[in-house]
Amino acid sequence: MPHVPTARSQHDEIDLGELIRALWERKKLIIGVAAVVTLLSVVYALLATKYYRTQSILRPVAMNVLDELNASGLYELTPEEALQRVGAGISSYEYRLEYFNANQELFGPDAMSDGQTPEQALNQIIDDFEILRPAANRTDGGFSYVGLAYTYPWGVKGADIVNGLIQYVIQQERAALAEDVEVIIRNRLAKLEQRMASERAAYQANKQAKIASLSEANALKRAQLQDELNSLRKQLRTRRDDRIAQLNEAITIAKDLGIDKPSTPSTLADSAPMAGSGNVIRTEVNNQQIPLYFMGAEALEAERNALQKRRSDEFTEPRIAEIQADLRLLEQNREIELLKQRADEDVYIENYAKWSQEAAELKGLNLNLSALQLVSIDRQAVYASAAIKPKQPVVILLGILAGLTLGFFAALVAFFLNETGGRASLKYREGIEKAQL
Repeated sequence: MPHVPTARSQHDEIDLGELIRALWERKKLIIGVAAVVTLLSVVYALLATKYYRTQSILRPVAMNVLDELNASGLYELTPEEALQRVGAGISSYEYRLEYFNANQELFGPDAMSDGQTPEQALNQIIDDFEILRPAANRTDGGFSYVGLAYTYPWGVKGADIVNGLIQYVIQQERAALAEDVEVIIRNRLAKLEQRMASERAAYQANKQAKIASLSEANALKRAQLQDELNSLRKQLRTRRDDRIAQLNEAITIAKDLGIDKPSTPSTLADSAPMAGSGNVIRTEVNNQQIPLYFMGAEALEAERNALQKRRSDEFTEPRIAEIQADLRLLEQNREIELLKQRADEDVYIENYAKWSQEAAELKGLNLNLSALQLVSIDRQAVYASAAIKPKQPVVILLGILAGLTLGFFAALVAFFLNETGGRASLKYREGIEKAQL
């Protein structure tokens, strides 16, 4: 009996209509798989940990807010520099770690596991922080700003963390700024003290040098006057001795001439005998110095005796009285006494008044930096009303699509398995038929 091939043996290709009918017949399988996957996605969307995002934006303060600090002349800070300073503090790992250690309850009960160090716990969440800044290539001339964004899971007080961290950084920067100003004041005061100490030492050296110079000048002047006084005394002594010698000689001559009383050459001529008779007229020339012996022996002896009895010749020389007066003045140098008696010597130092004023101004500075506003909080962090992940509608939609895809895939697998089994059974029957023939 001849073998008649069936339509299935003649056409091994898959009929699209048959495939659609097969999938329709297995619609329950498709719907079931899609329902299961969709249900799983709904469960995941409802039970998965929700993550929220919050952020705070800081902007520069007005220029007049920092006017008191800048007007002091100690520290110059622009609003942009203050903003960048706070921004750098927000980025600081040290500040974040200090804030984390002081406020672990804000990060939830699972912030730090047993056996973890604060550094390890912080490293797990530090990537959830993001610093917001204008783009580096920004050319629109917009306002500068610095922001802090934080992505946090449910149960973590994200808004409180962001606001608290910013306030903590601002307080720390205020304290650092106040410490900087205090250090500057201390350094300037120390520098002024060093200058004043140096000037005091220089003044004392100059004063001692001046006193020594004045003392040396006084000693030199006193020695010169003493030398002059001794020289004058010797000169007067020699002059008296010379006068006594002259008087002795004149006395001898006067006695030889018999001149006892003061006389003149004409009187002496009248007492001599005349050689002839007649009238004689004598003329006496008085413009020449009359020899000393004409004073007469009595007068000369009296003067000699007086000179020999003299104990001092100083009264005969006015210069001696002047020298003695100068020596008495040199016994006490009033300028040296005044220099030694100066009480407040700082007033005599050059620039002392200027430095004292500067030191008084530095000590009198009363900068209230504890309430200094470094930045303007343009927007505080608030709690988000919707989670950023997972997005429930998207997850459910993806679950539906994935479920349908898996359902169709399962139906196709079942269809192809059924087709493969049918073809194997057909070939088996054909083989039996051939064997019977």
